[in-house]
Amino acid sequence: MIKDNQKVFNRLLVLIDAMITAASLILGYVIKFYVLLNGPGIGVLPLRDYVYLLVFIIPGYMILYIALGVYTPKRTVKRRFEIFDVIKANTVGMAALIIIIFMVLKEVNYARSVLALFYVLNIFLTSLSRVVLRKGLQTIRTKGYNVKHILLVGYSRAAEEYVNRILENPQWGYSVSGFLDDHVPVGTKYKGVPVQGTIEALQKTLEEHDWDEVAITLSLRDYDYLGEIVGICEKSGVHTKFIPDYNSLIPTRPYTEDLMGLPVINIRYVPLTNTGNALIKRWADILAALFGIIVTSPAMLICAILVKLSSPGPIIFKQERVGLHNKPFYMYKFRSMVQQAPSEEKKAWTVRDDPRVTPVGRFMRKTSLDELPQFFNILKGDMSLVGPRPERPLFVEKFKEEIPRYMVKHQVRPGLTGWAQVNGYRGDTSIRKRIEYDIYYIENWTVWFDVKIIIMTFFTGFINKNAY
Repeated sequence: MIKDNQKVFNRLLVLIDAMITAASLILGYVIKFYVLLNGPGIGVLPLRDYVYLLVFIIPGYMILYIALGVYTPKRTVKRRFEIFDVIKANTVGMAALIIIIFMVLKEVNYARSVLALFYVLNIFLTSLSRVVLRKGLQTIRTKGYNVKHILLVGYSRAAEEYVNRILENPQWGYSVSGFLDDHVPVGTKYKGVPVQGTIEALQKTLEEHDWDEVAITLSLRDYDYLGEIVGICEKSGVHTKFIPDYNSLIPTRPYTEDLMGLPVINIRYVPLTNTGNALIKRWADILAALFGIIVTSPAMLICAILVKLSSPGPIIFKQERVGLHNKPFYMYKFRSMVQQAPSEEKKAWTVRDDPRVTPVGRFMRKTSLDELPQFFNILKGDMSLVGPRPERPLFVEKFKEEIPRYMVKHQVRPGLTGWAQVNGYRGDTSIRKRIEYDIYYIENWTVWFDVKIIIMTFFTGFINKNAY
């Protein structure tokens, strides 16, 4: 039943989009010549000439919508991605329309402003229709209508996680009807979802029930059956998805690449391993470091004078830290403690009311002024403006044995500020939580994420209660 409903819904959606496309072009003409101007002037093409374009625009745009995934099921897709698909299709469509009208047909009398208004209106109205439809469908699904019934083949941690997400998101309109598994007794339930039989009963179950989807959620020990199960599902014609049970092996989101037709699963997605991304970040770091050195040079001069006057010893304190690809480097700071022997300096963390910290040093630590020389580390390439904070080698050796995934942070350059720091995990705080935030940053890096962290640093990162 749900399959038939989906076909009807998709046809209705195409009809709505066609009507919106036509209305957007006509509305663009009306706004241009009747709202912004006092009617079309001499030499202006009449509305009917623009309406004639719809004979080509509507089927062309609908084909583009299909080709660029606008009509693919969006139950579990976030709203912004659905709207992005609409923008992408309209951008390609407008580019093609401009090329055909002005370069191929050389029809120079069509107003570019009308086409621009059509582009904006079509994106806005189509996106608005998607938001309204999504909201309406979510309301319907939460009441138990338009629900897709799913059978899970295999009981595993992946199956439990899948059930958890479906139960947490009733607006998706999914209902897990049951499991098939060879190791868990029939009748066993997980959050109300029962084990209905063994994997051997799959073909009979598919013949007796009209499932909307089958999700293969085998545990690792049952992967020998995978080929046979896929074959049975394909033969029945039911939509099938595979949810691998690798959470115990791969504790984060992986990504798949195509190696000449061979899918290769990378255990961890690190955007900065991409050469283009790495170059963008490096050039941004160089420019930011130069700007930072120039802007903060008066503050650095004052700090240098105060450090020199406060206690004997060097102005700049160099300390070995572990950076990109586990390589050591010397990180620079303004000296905030009394001068110590290297053996004493390596013993422990700085703690609250540490007697080694000078009064000037305490102020610099609280306000992060002691970190300003690290702009030179950034310029050298040892560090980045944004990234996980680097640790000393002895702590790295300790933490890598105690904290899972600790060494992942060394897949990118360490930073002057970071996602963990702007969320309060700095100084004497939980290392485990800090690593969680660091890994989230590493896996979700974008230029805009860096900009967000830099902005947050100005509001939350400089004055820090955990810096002693």
